[in-house]
Amino acid sequence: MSEQKQVSGVHGAASVGDGFPLRTLFPSNTFQTRGYSFDQALILNELERTLAAVSDAEIAVAQRMILAANRVFVMGAGRTGLALKMAAMRLMHLGLVVHVAGEVTCPAIGRGDLLLVASGSGTTAGPVHAAEVAVKAGARVLALTATPASKLGELAQGLVVIPAAAKEDHGGMMSEQYAGALFEQSALLIMDAMFQAMWHERGESAEELWKRHANLE
Repeated sequence: MSEQKQVSGVHGAASVGDGFPLRTLFPSNTFQTRGYSFDQALILNELERTLAAVSDAEIAVAQRMILAANRVFVMGAGRTGLALKMAAMRLMHLGLVVHVAGEVTCPAIGRGDLLLVASGSGTTAGPVHAAEVAVKAGARVLALTATPASKLGELAQGLVVIPAAAKEDHGGMMSEQYAGALFEQSALLIMDAMFQAMWHERGESAEELWKRHANLE
């Protein structure tokens, strides 16, 4: 791969790698050396493309499931789990009762509760096992995944399908980023956007949400 890539026009089409479309803010008729700015633009373009392909109908169902739950439990492995922990914090700011699975204070899940779980492959052992336990306990499962036809997808009553590469996909067809980075980034941004929508739907001020922010920091 050449170290210099021609980039045409503001927000114009360019070529990255094997023809991956890139939108960029670089001026017309310039050359950009592969580095931080180049890869920042690549990542933003991948995110824009991926998030635009997520179903609005699936998001609407997901938001209703979250708001209707007695309690919300979140579960994910690795970087995906970190994204859901950040989402849990925002749901707490909304005034919801939220627990992170695996923490020592996490209670038993039960009927009327919701398990919010994410796995790109839909086969990650921990999230799949958590979904099985939740279903057996009478709770509902909302899954973020890139693979709806997976074990996790089959267990879930609600799905948000993220068209991103799973971490095992090293072919670069869905993303030029390493492993499951695009899925993990997308999961975080989707949950942040859902938080924004639910916050404004509930009509609370930022000051009201701030009262719930941790004060033992």
